[in-house]
Amino acid sequence: MNFNTITLAVDSGIATITLNRPDKRNAISYELINELLRALDGLASSDAQVLILTGAGKAFCSGMDLENLQAITTRTPEQNIADSETMATLFRSLYEFPRPTIAAVNGAAVAGGCGLATLCDFTLASTEAKFGYTEVRIGFLPAIVSTFLVRQVGEKHARDLLLTGRIIDAAEAHRIGLANEVVPQDQLLARATEISKQLMANSPASLIATKRLLNAFAQSELDEQIQLAVKENAGIRATEDFREGVTSFLEKRKPRWSGR
Repeated sequence: MNFNTITLAVDSGIATITLNRPDKRNAISYELINELLRALDGLASSDAQVLILTGAGKAFCSGMDLENLQAITTRTPEQNIADSETMATLFRSLYEFPRPTIAAVNGAAVAGGCGLATLCDFTLASTEAKFGYTEVRIGFLPAIVSTFLVRQVGEKHARDLLLTGRIIDAAEAHRIGLANEVVPQDQLLARATEISKQLMANSPASLIATKRLLNAFAQSELDEQIQLAVKENAGIRATEDFREGVTSFLEKRKPRWSGR
């Protein structure tokens, strides 16, 4: 498979997807979303036994690409619903991937990038990693990821992160359960490989069955909550606060909120 925004390598049963837009801090573009979905779909039926997700350069993923973010303000309600459904599909495809997944978070993981970092089965945070759901800072809504986040860290921590939009370091991410381990930067991929080999020593059939069972536990709740989240995610894009938030962010000034 050929890609422009990611790289994919498979070695001895370990697949590694690297978000590969280092000049853009691996920001999420429409092309990157489509390529990630294509890669995940292909790997789901491959011989790979473990998936590692990481980023090229100094960032893991800085959230939505600025050009795409600006374009969102002019999209139709139907386009906004379609965009939201696609992002939900990406998050769910990663969360429900049939084989064990490991995020090797090498730097900043922000907004949608934080979702990608934390929806894997294991999240390894380098000492340089930062995490944050910053959508409220620009009048946006972290709707889709919120249902996954509450399941992972509990309601109090989720409310804190989603309502404040604050950035936390690797140590705090580990303390609240957003990351499994904090690893020295130069040992991050080696540790991800070590865990991969530990997983691969187990029965492949058992691993697949265990993930299938865990996914089944969450399925009905996710179906309902994501349907609501998609509507909220699309709806917030039509507000004055969202347009002002995006504009002020791009113009590097403080937003002038109207509350509408």
